[in-house]
Amino acid sequence: MRIIPFLLSLILTVGLIVCLNRQWQLGGSKTPLLGDFLSPQHGFWQNAEPVNKSFDGNMALPGLKGKGDVYFDENLIPHVFAGSHQDACYIQGYLHAKFRLWQMEFQTFAAAGRVSEFLGAGAGNAYVKYDRSMRRLGMVTAAKAALAEMEKDSVVKADCDAYTAGVNAYIGQLRASELPLEYKLLNYSPEPWTNLKIALFVKYMAYDLAGHDNDFEMTNAKSFFSKEDFAKLYPEMQDSVDPVIPRGTRFLPPGIVPKAPSKVDSLYLDHPLTVTAAESKPDRDNGSNNWAVSGKKTLSGRPILCNDPHLSTNMPAIWYQMQIHTPDYNVYGVSFPGAPYVIIGFNDSCAWGITNAERDVRDYYTIKFKDETRKEYWYNGKWAPAAQRVDTILIRGGLPFYDTVASTVFGPVMYDPGFAGFSEEASNRSYAVHWKPADPSNEMRTFSKFQSMRDYSDYKEAILTFKSPGQNFAFADKSGVVAIWQQGEFPAKWKEQGRFVMPGEDSSYSWQGNIPQQENPTMLLDNDDNGRGFVSSANQLPVDTTYPYYLGIDYPPYRGLIINRKLNSMNSITPADMMSMQTNNYDIFAAMARPLLLRNIHESRLSTDEKNYLDVFRNWNLNNDPNEEGPVIFQYWWNHLTKDIYDDEFSKSSLYMMKPFESTLLEALLKDSAYSFIDNINTPEKETLPQVVTNAFLQSVPDLAAAAKDDRLTWAKNKDTWVRHLLQLPALSRTHLPIGGGVHCINAAKKLHGPSWRMIVQLTDKTEAYGIYPGGQSGNPGSPYYDSFVDKWAAGKYNALWVMGADEVKDRRVKWAMHFSNQ
Repeated sequence: MRIIPFLLSLILTVGLIVCLNRQWQLGGSKTPLLGDFLSPQHGFWQNAEPVNKSFDGNMALPGLKGKGDVYFDENLIPHVFAGSHQDACYIQGYLHAKFRLWQMEFQTFAAAGRVSEFLGAGAGNAYVKYDRSMRRLGMVTAAKAALAEMEKDSVVKADCDAYTAGVNAYIGQLRASELPLEYKLLNYSPEPWTNLKIALFVKYMAYDLAGHDNDFEMTNAKSFFSKEDFAKLYPEMQDSVDPVIPRGTRFLPPGIVPKAPSKVDSLYLDHPLTVTAAESKPDRDNGSNNWAVSGKKTLSGRPILCNDPHLSTNMPAIWYQMQIHTPDYNVYGVSFPGAPYVIIGFNDSCAWGITNAERDVRDYYTIKFKDETRKEYWYNGKWAPAAQRVDTILIRGGLPFYDTVASTVFGPVMYDPGFAGFSEEASNRSYAVHWKPADPSNEMRTFSKFQSMRDYSDYKEAILTFKSPGQNFAFADKSGVVAIWQQGEFPAKWKEQGRFVMPGEDSSYSWQGNIPQQENPTMLLDNDDNGRGFVSSANQLPVDTTYPYYLGIDYPPYRGLIINRKLNSMNSITPADMMSMQTNNYDIFAAMARPLLLRNIHESRLSTDEKNYLDVFRNWNLNNDPNEEGPVIFQYWWNHLTKDIYDDEFSKSSLYMMKPFESTLLEALLKDSAYSFIDNINTPEKETLPQVVTNAFLQSVPDLAAAAKDDRLTWAKNKDTWVRHLLQLPALSRTHLPIGGGVHCINAAKKLHGPSWRMIVQLTDKTEAYGIYPGGQSGNPGSPYYDSFVDKWAAGKYNALWVMGADEVKDRRVKWAMHFSNQ
């Protein structure tokens, strides 16, 4: 009878071996190899990091030219001391890999259109569509062009070579048990790092920040609405805008005057073209705040510079904080895992901060192919050859997908009848894309020079090679100079060029040249300045209508308006004042809208419960603080009002169109209580503003009651901010954070997006600086340093930034030390 237990044991053992050595389908994804994942020696258990873990070590690594030391403080922030800037880049690459390897590599896969290779096709082939979009846009081609420029620069090339060597030094010594958790979850291993991956990361940030365009949506809207209605829905400028460069500034005469084609009205502006393709786009609120106040407005008499870039709130965090000290510079700030240098920060002489320029540098052209082979297209009166390439998209768990991409004089064909992007409807035409970041450029040279710049002339020289994505570079130095420069290589466009999809059958709609760099918007305040005493930007329109070039229409006005209003009224400013301002939750959009809503609501139509909601809104302090109910009531009310005013017109078409900006509706209603879109075209009567305002409020009440029932009536619970893992796994994310703010507040925190790094630098003799970001220094979810800054960030608190001196190695703030040598 012993044979039966033996057979049962054997069957169970074999079954267990099979189970542990295969992947299992769970929903739309597969498990990792359970045997490897659960292995006590190599599996996820090894990623659990004890609180008292030591990061001390002596590293003998090939490729270093000399010696280097890294001292970690209590927040795991490294203070790097190296004998040369190339060794500093090597050590930076090693540290990035040690603490953020999976993140930095995965972002380059996303840039290169390789997500399907590791995550599978995705629901509805979403990952394949994403990969096709990134490849058709030409991300790898653009990265290769950038790399060629970078490697012409001997300093940048040497620094990138050293950084790459440092990353690979860490990868080369990585044991299976030390693999980051995500590699174990997805069952793959890191590839060797290359300089091309650095360039891919740079282009990925360009995509994130220069991917803003509404050409397709605007083209459809132009075809559907009358010219008069289109002008009301999509005005070229907001009345409330307070530009980056103050109104009344005199600009240089234009160095280039682009000429519109002779038939621009019939073939472009009045041509009823419709588009069925749909793009994948970055968050349209990717932007930032920055400002610098001169010593004339500060208590210390020295400039204070502030910056908070608004990006996705991710885990692992977008930024990695560090100090780098070499014989040539001593710099502190945040770096991008995946690239050398400190990107936003300060050195012993000056500080800099960055915001997005929001300029439209991505245009589309209709392409007429000779036939379905797409080997020839009509251009300048004849059939021109189209270059073609075949992209092979590897798909985890499936067969490869082969995508044939045609290229024209304008650029690659992004959409065609075989690929409509994320549209459910097939594309009825072919569209080529011309995108400025595809041009050769060397943005890394700017950051290379920022590390050691000492004054305004160094700053001007450093930004010269920065082409894309266009940025507002704020600057301040210890001599008292404060400046801002909107830097990038921007095409000089005739009025409304690129606002819609353009004809691609001849060269007359091509870009005709670039705005000369010295004509980019700029402002300089020195010690003799008697003006307003500050520079600032918050992604708003950079200039007023006296600027001689067409700039497009998509610029959010409200953060810039409240920032300038506050700074104009402040004096004797301290870093503490700047902390309060950076985390300010005042909603200026709601402040402008509330009087309009209150004077147009028919309170006589409201029940007692409905009046209670209205009273809460009426008495709200206009701050989007975490426990306030007023912002929830306002958001629901305004959303219903927007739908009631616009949905009757927009629902008449199935075309993919963009709804008007919030500023458009508010400014229209403030100017004209008989705004034509108030009337519902589906009803026989003519609706009035009080009617639609009251109806919208009544429609919002059931939503508010449901929110109250679910304990979501307070702003933080309703907005529900997350710092979400890149794989969108809740277990590896920080969820339901008690943070206020909003899209129109200086503290621009949304659900999955917000201030990714808050920095304040006072340029006194001994620099005084503060900073915080939503994350932690480690990318390991099993580390106490994975999310160690999140709670402080949500609460609006800061860490003092310690610039360690070479003589402070015995300071109590030093917790661990790594010593690097080449032998």
